[in-house]
Amino acid sequence: MAEPLKNQYGPDVPRAIAAMMGAVYPSFNSTGFVREALDGYELLELMPRGQKIAQALRRHLPDDFERAVAILLDSVDQPHDRDPALNLAAFLYMPHTMFVAQYGLEHFEVSMRAQHALTQRFTAEFSIRPFLEHHPDATLRQLEVWAADPNVHVRRLVSEGTRARLPWAPRLRQFQADPTPVLALLDLLKDDPELYVRRSVANNLNDIGKDHPEVLACTAAAWLKDASAERAWIVGHALRSAVKRSEAGALAVLGFGKAAQVAVRHVQINPAIVRMGGQVRISLDVANTQTRAQRVLVDLAVHYIKANGQSSAKVFKLRSLVLSAGQTVTLAKTLSLAEMTTRKHYPGLHRVEVILNGQAQPLGVFELLP
Repeated sequence: MAEPLKNQYGPDVPRAIAAMMGAVYPSFNSTGFVREALDGYELLELMPRGQKIAQALRRHLPDDFERAVAILLDSVDQPHDRDPALNLAAFLYMPHTMFVAQYGLEHFEVSMRAQHALTQRFTAEFSIRPFLEHHPDATLRQLEVWAADPNVHVRRLVSEGTRARLPWAPRLRQFQADPTPVLALLDLLKDDPELYVRRSVANNLNDIGKDHPEVLACTAAAWLKDASAERAWIVGHALRSAVKRSEAGALAVLGFGKAAQVAVRHVQINPAIVRMGGQVRISLDVANTQTRAQRVLVDLAVHYIKANGQSSAKVFKLRSLVLSAGQTVTLAKTLSLAEMTTRKHYPGLHRVEVILNGQAQPLGVFELLP
């Protein structure tokens, strides 16, 4: 079992911030700030810990927001004892962005300058969202400017901060209803030189497809015209969830719109009965029965049993094939049935299907025992 992320965000965080603040703002009450920040701290999860530190900062910095932000930004270059090798090293600055999000809505220009500076240390993808909700037009105009910023972290903020379904964040309902403003920003970034940004663009477009599959398919088709290899990768990554959902529009964009004329042979599911923690190997042959070559997208669906006894399909990518006339290809997948942080296993019969160009075909079952 993976260690909880909050364990890397312990009492040393507010102490480090207090030292940094005290170095640039001598009247900062470091002792009072740390005491307040740590009151009930151990009971909180990661993000609420950041919020608590931000609230303590508000009470120990000047009431004037512009002056408080200036002190906040002056402090970020000060030395601290936090290990830079920690996975959450950059999260030291999470309370700074939360401070801007909570207290800066009435100070738009100051807050935008702060977010531009802070996102280069810890992403402002969470703190930009209240501004998109309360000042949508002004914030979108600012993001349009930032799409051409020389700093890669600022450009990534444009795409990541506008994700309607950003993990760990409340949804942006206005963009779920109408993604048009977001698509305009993504269009500016679709040929960004940095993979870090392009991956974010793909994830945002993937999110849009969950609410608007037709918009995703149309955008993907348009972007593929005269596309570089880098842009083609964005499209493929953006379509990944739609392909797993077997959406016709996404499959057609990728050239898998026609039903596969193939035969599935020599299916093996071994062992047929397996205990929790074991493995199951699934193998099959896919044979082209036609006298012409075919493109075939092959996925595997496993219907995992849930706690309530019902099943839910998990789709695994197998291969994208170009089968010549009469060609046969053997495919295999080994499933681990060990306990994971992302999936809990339950006993019962698990159905297995192969998905060929979006069309499911049963392969058999295996039984999972406690």
